[in-house]
Parts: sequence; structure tokens; C-alpha cells
Amino acid sequence: MTPPMFLPLPGNGKFAVGLAGLLGGEVGRIETRRFPDGETYLRLLSEVAGRDIVLVCTLDRPDTKLVSLLIAADAARELGAFSVGLVAPYLAYMRQDRRFQNGEAISSRSFARRISGAVDWLVTADPHLHRYASLGDIYDIRAEAVHAAAPISDWIRTHVERPLIIGPDSESEQWASAIARRAGAPHAVCSKLRLGDRDVRIALPDLSAHTGRTPVLVDDIASSARTLIEAARGIGEAGFPPPECVIVHPLFARGAFAALSAEAGRIVSTDAVAHSSNAISLQPVVAEGVQRLLAKPDR
Repeated sequence: MTPPMFLPLPGNGKFAVGLAGLLGGEVGRIETRRFPDGETYLRLLSEVAGRDIVLVCTLDRPDTKLVSLLIAADAARELGAFSVGLVAPYLAYMRQDRRFQNGEAISSRSFARRISGAVDWLVTADPHLHRYASLGDIYDIRAEAVHAAAPISDWIRTHVERPLIIGPDSESEQWASAIARRAGAPHAVCSKLRLGDRDVRIALPDLSAHTGRTPVLVDDIASSARTLIEAARGIGEAGFPPPECVIVHPLFARGAFAALSAEAGRIVSTDAVAHSSNAISLQPVVAEGVQRLLAKPDR
């Protein structure tokens, strides 16, 4: 059986090399550049005919990446690829999952239609499934969500003494409890009132029973990081040391990482999005998801 070929979009080479190594695949090459008028030029430098092609493109800052991704998928099909899949460790446009005001676009559905029309399958890590039961609610292709809880728990167990896992809001309860259970640690969950994109209020639960433990804030996404900043500040005011922060998707808007660093202790993240804080690899769990979908083709 011919091994899969992993084609990384710009900035995704390290993740693609890791997946290829884990799955015995080959890493292909894509050439991209901009024409003077801003349009994208793209060329597949590797032979894709008859191959299972896996595009690798994490989708932070998605508006600058989507056109190249769609063109690459289309080119692979036209050049005879047997199948075209997508590994997007971070999956964008999951926030807008309902129409909050008249006339608003439900962009999660719009984005899902574009991706579903371009590739045969999708693997991502911990997508923001707030009002959706699964990716299948909006994606018309085989789509698998793998989870960072196990590698995060393993990292905490190895690097943090007597941890106390803290979720920043009620949505994190199930996730924080799963990490705590695997790490053999207690957990607590804050409550959050969001007043705007960058304005949140955090209320801590009673943590008096956990004096002497190391607080570890865990969150799936840090963009403005206001939730983590407010939670970290509250933890310090409660008499605990600055908390460790563990983040799946380190998006970090301008100034956010520095602001969080001022309130927190160590900040670590997974490699779902490339950042200086990356310390936890999701490549093994993503590779397992890719292997499952390649083993059961739906063609």
C-alpha cells in the first residue's frame, strides 16, 4: 500500500513532518507566492496522482490561509489524488454558531460548507463545540475531533507538584474534570460573566480546601486571554502562587501573552498553533485520528 503524502501549507512543516514520521508517510512540497496584485500562486511540487493526500494547515488567522488551502485541495484533485484530507489542529470559525442578532451570518456553517466541498475528511483537535453536538452537525464529510486532555494530563503529572486543576468557566467543567481525573488531582471551576470581547468578570469558587496545592488553569483557547488573566489575578488574590496556565490553542492577540505573563507563572500550550509557549505535542493523538480515517475510506 502506498503511504500517505502530507502536504504542509506554509508554517505547517514541523507538524507535517511529525505526522509523517508517526504514520510512515511522505512529506511533499507546495510552492506558494503572491502576485503583485495580491492573488495567490500555488504549485504542487510533488507527484500526487493516485496518492492519499493529507493537507496540513492549522487555521489560526484563517482569512489569510483559506484561499491557499482551497486552491491546494482543488489542485490535488485535478492532478489525480486518490483522496484529499485535511489536518487542521486548530479549526476556525466555530464561534458564531447561531444568529444572535437579525442579519448575522452563522459563519460556522458557511465555513464548514467551504471545507466540506474541498476535502474528503477532516481531523482537528478540541474544536469549540458549544451549541453543536459534534462536527457532523455542520460538516458533510467524515470529521474527527481528537482531544488534548490526555497529553495535557501527562504533562501536568510530570511537571507540576500537587496540582489543582482550575477551569475558567462553566463550559470547561467536563474538560477540567477529565484532565484532573487523569492527572490524579482535584479540580475546581470558576464562573464567568462576559460583557464584551475583551471585558469579562470571573468569580472563583471556594479554594480554601486546596491550600498548598499548585493552581493550574486550563483553557481550550487563549485569544484576548482576558478570561485567563482575570482568573489568574483572582487566584493570586486568594493567596495562591501565580497559576500555571495550560492552553490547547494559543492564538494570543497582540499584547495578550505579555498581559497573561504578568499575572501567571509558567504558560505552556500544545503545538496545535505554533507559539513560543508550545511544550505539549498533539502529533500522536492527531496521527491516531488520521490513521482511523485513512483505514476506513468512504469513497
